[in-house]
Amino acid sequence: MSKVDAQRAMREAKYARDSASGPTRREAAATQGTSPAPAAAAPAVKPAKAPKAAPAAAAPQGELCGHKSMNGRACTREAGHPEKNHRYG
Repeated sequence: MSKVDAQRAMREAKYARDSASGPTRREAAATQGTSPAPAAAAPAVKPAKAPKAAPAAAAPQGELCGHKSMNGRACTREAGHPEKNHRYG
């Protein structure tokens, strides 16, 4: 059996395993989330989300983001900056 034939066989076996009967992880998680207990817990989660946003906004302006680049430099923008990219200086 050549290398390409072995790769093809492994790919077909993986596809057969992935498409086998039974729920996937996402389908299983979706069916578990339909029970009434998580619906009752949902209001408790909403107040918890508000404090998470507060520490980012309450970050002192003097502190830096500190995100490290691959070569070891640190981001020089303020902590919690809304920009997606970082500035390394």
